[in-house]
Order: sequence, then structure tokens, then C-alpha cells
Amino acid sequence: MDHGRPKPDLVIFDCDGVLVDSELLSCRCLSEVLAESGIELSVEQALELFLGRSTSAIGQYYRERGRILPDDFLPRLKSRVLERFAGLLQPIPGIGAVVSELDRPCCVASSSDIDRVSLSLSVAGLARYFDGRLYTAQMVKHGKPAPDLFLYAAGKMDAQPSRTLVIEDSVSGVAAAKAAGMTVWGFVGGSHYRARDGHAILADAGADRVFAHMSDFWKEA
Repeated sequence: MDHGRPKPDLVIFDCDGVLVDSELLSCRCLSEVLAESGIELSVEQALELFLGRSTSAIGQYYRERGRILPDDFLPRLKSRVLERFAGLLQPIPGIGAVVSELDRPCCVASSSDIDRVSLSLSVAGLARYFDGRLYTAQMVKHGKPAPDLFLYAAGKMDAQPSRTLVIEDSVSGVAAAKAAGMTVWGFVGGSHYRARDGHAILADAGADRVFAHMSDFWKEA
């Protein structure tokens, strides 16, 4: 995947912020639903704390700080996110061309639950490219930044970690891919990086390459 090296046997795409421009939408939903429970969390703070993490990480974060979220918190959050996505979600510009022209196996490995990933890909018109190849944090014991999900996906796709390329937009996702022994490219073209130095953030996390436009997918690869 570096200069002069063969291209990967498998490409694993994260979903949120890589296939669909969903991170700001979902963080706004999180901020709103927390506010309804009397907890203040800005969209910027939500991005900083939970980007690339599963919803279970939210409950854990507040439990560690002595705050127990209401029993209906996660169902309300899921409902809000799905409703918002159905009306507003857009694909990442240029991703359709990337996945339609990809000449090697690919799959999705996401911290979001399967219902959200399925809806996201359907709304964005990308579902046909990943039929039956959706892997989520629900399927493993430990979510990102642990390597479990990426190793699980590679195993299901019969690919060696060292021959697998991961496309990620979050620090936790980059860390998970590196821990799995995979090459990882950081993508910073989502709207959540417009006011943040995504290149520095993901490079510091260990990304092997950082890029901002899907039209540059294989450039310098």
C-alpha cells in the first residue's frame, strides 16, 4: 500500500464519516437527547469524546462519572438518529465512484448498530456495494479502539490483516486498525472536519496516510 507495494486484498470501510456524511447529524442528535435528560454536551464535545465509538461507550463514560443515563436513553437516541438520517443523510462526495470501480473485495466495519448502518447505506444509495458484508460492534466483545471488529471482518472476508486496508475517520478507528496489524488511511472529507485539523488528528493517531477527497483515493497509494 506504500509506494511500490501491491494494492490490498481487502478494503474495509468505516461507515459514518467515510461512506456517509453522518457524524455531525448523529452528534447533534446525541447532544439533543442528552439535553432532554438534563445533561449538557455540545456537538463539539460529542465529536471529541465519541467519534468512532459505539453507543455503549456513552453510557460507560457517564457511569464512570457517577451519572446513570435513563433506561430509555439509547432507544430515544436511536429513534432520533434514524429519523434524522432518513431525511437528511448524504453520501460522502465521490464515494459512489470509488466503491463502484473497486476491483477487489470490500466490506463495512462500523461502531454503529446494524439497523443504522443498513439505513445509512440504503439512504445514500450504497447498499448494493456491500450486500451481506456489514460488520458492526454488536458482533464482537470489544469495539473500537480495540482491534476485534477489524479482525472479525477480515476473518469473515478470508483476508490477512497485513494485506488489508482500512479507511477510517476517527482516532479510535485508526487505533483499532493499527492494533489489528492493518494499513489504515485517515479520511477527513466529512463535514465534521471543516473546523478541525483532521489531518493532524489522524496522522498523530498513526494513520499511514490522510486524504480529504475521494477522488484522490488511489493517488499516492
